[in-house]
Amino acid sequence: MIRAAMGAGLAGLVAGGLLLAYMLLYVAPNLPSLEAVTDYRPKIPLRVYTADNALIGEFGEEHRDFIAVKDMPEMMKKALLSIEDKRFYEHNGIDWLRMLGAVRSNLGGSFRQGGSTITMQVARNFYLTREKVIGRKLQELMLALKIEAALNKEQILELYMNQIYLGQRSFGFGSAAQTYFGKSIKELDVAEMAMLAGLPQNPARHNPISNPKRAKQRQQIVLRMMRDQAIITEEQFQKASHETLHISRKGQDFDVHAEYVAELARQTVYAQFKEESYTRGISVYTTILKADQKAAYESTRRNVLNYDQRHGYRGPEAFITLPDSEEERDDAIEDAIQKRPSSDGLIPAVVLSASPKSVKVQNPAGEEISISGDGLRLAASALTDKAKEAVRLRPGAVIRIMQNDKGAWSITQVPQVAAAFVSIDAVTGGYHAMVGGFDFNLQKFNHVTQAWRQPGSSIKPFVYSASLERGFSPLTLINDVPLNLSGAETGNEAWSPKNDDGKFDGPITMRTALSESKNVASVRILRAIGVPYAHGYLGKFGFDLAKHPKNLTMALGTGSVTPAQLAGAYSVFANGGYSVEPYLIAKIVDGDGKIISEVKPRETLPDEARVIDPRNAFVTDSMMRQVTRTGTGAAAARLGRSDIAGKTGTSSDAVDGWFAGYGGGIVAVSWMGYDDSRSLGGKEFGSSVALPIWIDYMKVALQGRPARDRMVPAGLTQVDGEWLYDEFTGDTAHPPLDFDTEPAGAENVAPGQPLTPAAPASPAPAPAITPNAENIKPVPTGPGR
Repeated sequence: MIRAAMGAGLAGLVAGGLLLAYMLLYVAPNLPSLEAVTDYRPKIPLRVYTADNALIGEFGEEHRDFIAVKDMPEMMKKALLSIEDKRFYEHNGIDWLRMLGAVRSNLGGSFRQGGSTITMQVARNFYLTREKVIGRKLQELMLALKIEAALNKEQILELYMNQIYLGQRSFGFGSAAQTYFGKSIKELDVAEMAMLAGLPQNPARHNPISNPKRAKQRQQIVLRMMRDQAIITEEQFQKASHETLHISRKGQDFDVHAEYVAELARQTVYAQFKEESYTRGISVYTTILKADQKAAYESTRRNVLNYDQRHGYRGPEAFITLPDSEEERDDAIEDAIQKRPSSDGLIPAVVLSASPKSVKVQNPAGEEISISGDGLRLAASALTDKAKEAVRLRPGAVIRIMQNDKGAWSITQVPQVAAAFVSIDAVTGGYHAMVGGFDFNLQKFNHVTQAWRQPGSSIKPFVYSASLERGFSPLTLINDVPLNLSGAETGNEAWSPKNDDGKFDGPITMRTALSESKNVASVRILRAIGVPYAHGYLGKFGFDLAKHPKNLTMALGTGSVTPAQLAGAYSVFANGGYSVEPYLIAKIVDGDGKIISEVKPRETLPDEARVIDPRNAFVTDSMMRQVTRTGTGAAAARLGRSDIAGKTGTSSDAVDGWFAGYGGGIVAVSWMGYDDSRSLGGKEFGSSVALPIWIDYMKVALQGRPARDRMVPAGLTQVDGEWLYDEFTGDTAHPPLDFDTEPAGAENVAPGQPLTPAAPASPAPAPAITPNAENIKPVPTGPGR
């Protein structure tokens, strides 16, 4: 026995010596450099913020918030160490007592116990795999010793608490606190910290979102360990054990919907830093205001849904067969729903039963919901026997449901129509809000910056502005009677522009013509001042002249603009005549807090930015204020402000609906239309589809912003209650625009030279129109009511 024991001991010593030699001569020399931990650079994602510091976007594979160990709550550190490594401050990287316990447990070969310390886990997370084999374990031991020699305990703990994966794409406890509880880690209580401390062992198994029962069990283990180690009292233990935790289901969602904004910011950063954009902790601060963005998003969504619902129910998105087996039926429903993700409250569901009085559906959570009464209003026609098969609601129909503020459910649908909204500061040009579409997740195309659409009557203020430089005034009389242009006059084919309502009012002032959006009067004005002059004049406002026709249809908005471009153009009227370049990004900061780039917003308007006479801006503004008081935009009057001005716009056949306007130093543009350029409907106008979006936004955006009264610029004289340029007053001031002909030589007056409208002695030749793809066609462009 003694000889056998001595033999075993000698064999053990030899084996130990060989193992030590292997570790020192082979493992140690081949250990990786510790640069990754001594010069730790966590992969912090790209983050995008509003101007008032609300997070609106995050890009990168890892959600991570680096928290310095000195800023980590003591209770969080103690909770973690109680369950993961209670002798952390006593060992040198290897807890031999715990290791021996793990060895005894693993003698059967299952390797279920690891015995890893915090330091060993840091070694594994930075350098090794999680595979439980002896070779990897030896490397882990040697790396742990090397790390302990290079770093102090607090540095090691800081690495661990920021690097460890904790589920839901979250790395580190700072990110996990936001993911699971929607709080900063400093705001967590004992129960919440214990829940997080239980995650490192198995983030999937103990995930409180997907496995709340197991997560609670693991939390209870952590709390008992904390109590047994005197980290918390019995009273704290009891309180935390029975506390109901409120787990955030939103995960990495954001409080403000600004996906189109965040994507533009991402593109800007990626253009400069490529893949590093997503790992070096860059922060982008936009000019967007949180409250404005929220108001713009909610207004756009609400009014798009209103439009969609007044145009009727299109029917289910799909039909599936419901198996007889309950398990198979649930699988089929789940599969169908997963193919159709939710759209912020428009929840996919499958119909289980349907009658004219009640529809029962199953939602993504597997719950059965009964819908009746007003909740069936949209789909009432689809519940009758006369409904077409493709529209009729029946078991297996895949539909959308939504819940109102009072908890009542109703049938709805995802709108097919597109929309856009944008607002900017009239002086700085900084964006306050941007909504590029109904739902970014359904369509990434940003209609604010990418959609070139016909502006319709929203272009008219620029034509009227041009006419002021030719001697016209708000008092100038325009004959609102039919106008017939021959093919010889148009250079293409005969054209008779029409007013949208088919009515003609005879002699009207130019103010009334703009206020009521009279098409024929607008064409007469353009014809008088000359297409070449007016076309060039558009360039002052930042329009792309190549996208606007050089013919008389220009007065009715047959060119192309983007909502962002139109907002910049209207800002010239809003700020008194200065050009503005809209911009989105105010500051970009790297992970170390160093400013990469910054835009200092201008506080005053420089003389070199002036593009139109201040008198012109003042008079045009006064006419557009009339639009919002008694004209096509009169609904805006309910805002109860004196400084609201703007113009409706509806393109030919109601393909596009617009409202562009301003007040309180804010310029905003709303648009609605279909991407395939079909009509919005014969009874739809800019005033019915776009103006409501604009008004709902302005109700919020103008709060706290006093009305801005304008000072009358020098060089204006008031005649019959209207302001005229001084040089155009006198005996020939604002005579009526001849009812049959236009002023002789109007086409040939050099830009900048005055032209007093007066009846010529003989008919003047019609302006020549260059034939092109946008030549005049006999289409009735509406006034954009």
